[in-house]
Amino acid sequence: MELYLVGATAAVLTSALWTVNAVLFTSAGRKIGAISVNAWRILFALILLWATHFILVGRLFPEGTQEQWFWIGLSGIVGLGIGDFGLFSSFVIIGTRRAVLVMSLSAIFATIAAFFLFDEILTIVAFMGVAITLSGVIVVLLESEDKSNERRLTKKQKIKGISLAMVGAIGQGLGLAFLKKGMLLYPETTALGDVLSLAVASTLMRMMLGALFVWLVIVLWGKLPDIKKALKKRRSMRMVYAGAVIGPFIGVTLSTIAAYLVAVGVAQTLMSLMPVMIIPVVWYTYKQRTSWRGIVGACVAVVGVGMLFLV
Repeated sequence: MELYLVGATAAVLTSALWTVNAVLFTSAGRKIGAISVNAWRILFALILLWATHFILVGRLFPEGTQEQWFWIGLSGIVGLGIGDFGLFSSFVIIGTRRAVLVMSLSAIFATIAAFFLFDEILTIVAFMGVAITLSGVIVVLLESEDKSNERRLTKKQKIKGISLAMVGAIGQGLGLAFLKKGMLLYPETTALGDVLSLAVASTLMRMMLGALFVWLVIVLWGKLPDIKKALKKRRSMRMVYAGAVIGPFIGVTLSTIAAYLVAVGVAQTLMSLMPVMIIPVVWYTYKQRTSWRGIVGACVAVVGVGMLFLV
């Protein structure tokens, strides 16, 4: 039970950190673009993780078999590379609040992946949770900008932004399941110190493969000049660096601990509290007054996600 509480607490802290992180990356993304945000924040986090891993275990590179590197590395590419690019792009288009609400659907994709990877059986309650979560998301997404005091969007912008947020949700859900698959290939440990070392090593492996993927795409896409230009926007780069510390360094490490100590679905559920946490944040930061419809919709979405795991 003690380890379960540690994992659950780590997941809730992850949700809180990612909420702050979302605001930082939204502000930076509007100035330097989502591609630059994803590129520099993953590089900054990689440097921090390398240093931390070296301090903890005395090595720069984590040890692992080819199968361990495959699953954990795949989680980095899918979650931190593809998924986060979709999420950051949606921040810029549809705003922080609506993007993180769509991200609450990541628990559904984590559940589906866990069904195939760990033989977790979906129950009637789980399917009810899916329906309730989707209902909450739809309620908020259909809310008029006049109600929420947010920037008015065209139908095309909404579709594009929601689609990119869905990419983020799928990437995060599948990424967490792939991460768990790789971590379970290591000898089981119950000592908190060993769990922390394993979490840092696994996060570093994710970040290394994720960073390699992101920067390779940037080079092949011909976006390297745009990435360099972002360095001139010092205020935005400070936000990216702060977000790298809060999100992919501390937040992702905590999410790794949660994934190891708690069932994948439960961990992703607790990390899907952002739609509720984000409401007072955007209210204070962007003066966006969320209506009761938006608040109720966010709460319904989170309740639905929680029902997925009442088995």
